[in-house]
Amino acid sequence: MRALQRLFVTVLVLVGLGMLAGRPAMAADLAHGAQVFSANCAACHMGGRNVIVATKTLQKADLEKYGMDLAAITMQVTKGKNAMPAFGGRLSTTDIDDVANYVLAEAEKGWS
Repeated sequence: MRALQRLFVTVLVLVGLGMLAGRPAMAADLAHGAQVFSANCAACHMGGRNVIVATKTLQKADLEKYGMDLAAITMQVTKGKNAMPAFGGRLSTTDIDDVANYVLAEAEKGWS
């Protein structure tokens, strides 16, 4: 009986931890991210380049050099920084998540 009680408590704890963690994030829609990029980002970042600050590209090495992980890219797209305008008022959260994931995916591929 005691083993059954421990099992029950363990299951409750694991279920509780799962609830605290929240639902898993939806997978990014990279095709949608490409559309958002084309419509909003390509003028300055076509092919992963940067026409404003040529040394800060969207190439994998530069993203790593400047600490631009998914969270940082999402924040920069949302709030803007320096010469980059904020898109938080123009794009939905889904648009921003998808385009940030698209940028990382393209950087991994070398902007083919």
